[in-house]
Amino acid sequence: MIMQPKLNIVPFVSVDRMMKLVLAIGVERFLTELAGYIEDDFRRWELFDKTPRVASHSHDGVIELMPTSDGKLYGFKYVNGHPKNMREGLQTVTAFGVLADVGNGYPMLLTEMTILTALRTAAMSAVAAKHLAPKGARTMAIIGNGAQSEFQAIAFKALTGVDRLRLYDIDSSASRKCAKNLAGMGFDITICATGQEAVEGAEIITTVTADKLSATILTDNMVGPGVHINAVGGDCPGKTELHRDILLRSDIFVEFPPQTRIEGEIQQLAADHPVIELWQVIAGKAEGRRNGRQITLFDSVGFAIEDFSALRYVRDQLQATGLYEELDLLADPDEPRDLFGMLLRAKAAAAA
Repeated sequence: MIMQPKLNIVPFVSVDRMMKLVLAIGVERFLTELAGYIEDDFRRWELFDKTPRVASHSHDGVIELMPTSDGKLYGFKYVNGHPKNMREGLQTVTAFGVLADVGNGYPMLLTEMTILTALRTAAMSAVAAKHLAPKGARTMAIIGNGAQSEFQAIAFKALTGVDRLRLYDIDSSASRKCAKNLAGMGFDITICATGQEAVEGAEIITTVTADKLSATILTDNMVGPGVHINAVGGDCPGKTELHRDILLRSDIFVEFPPQTRIEGEIQQLAADHPVIELWQVIAGKAEGRRNGRQITLFDSVGFAIEDFSALRYVRDQLQATGLYEELDLLADPDEPRDLFGMLLRAKAAAAA
């Protein structure tokens, strides 16, 4: 934990410092250790405040706040999702987050979370696959080769041993970009001409597309028995990737059902369709994969506890690395009741 002797100062991790932090730790180690934090927090899931994210939807996209607390720490993330941004040369997703002390309400960390969200999303996917994918699975299809794809591949390699990738994107330059970025990292990579070709021989299928619409990235005939599906792209009302018939053949695992039923693939199903909460599998309270023919589906929309885990992990790295800046964020008058006097003293000091 990083100590804060100056109460006005909040540690701030900029994009530059976050990149340096990730590279100093190493991407695979960062993802592996972050996954450990996520698993630890999922095992104590019942301690957390839980609410679906607070969303403001527009024609162009969505802006969301994702809060939670374990009773000692409070965390939230601001995040947007604007698929049209890519066509304008902008990021589809941007984010920042705060970790605070519940005891006094003071922020303890302010950090960029655009890069961190990509890392935590990939770590979460790999944690789910660790408990749900076929044992010994080495081949993964990634359909949608945008900003998240490389993170997913590296996380799966680090946590599950996946080392064969089959890539497909409607924009072939995205697949070439992904393959180039992953070159030399221990993958056997095939760029495929269709989604159907990509899933051939794949034991794990990851869908991670960005378009804000009800799409059918996977049709029922593309999914054979024994496959694990990591559905990442669906994350708001009206945005899905899988044909409904696939859901009806699968055992479905979710983060927080009240949120997933609104935003996930299961928005296509009846409100009482049975699902299994992933935290129960991680905590040993529910069964994950039962046999070799079972189709498992992680209907991933992202939940605040995962961001909380990421914020905790980053904060725990700062003391040893020093990769943060001191942000003068909080007013700290000599006398807590004399905030106006602080203004007057600042005026006098400026005049002097």
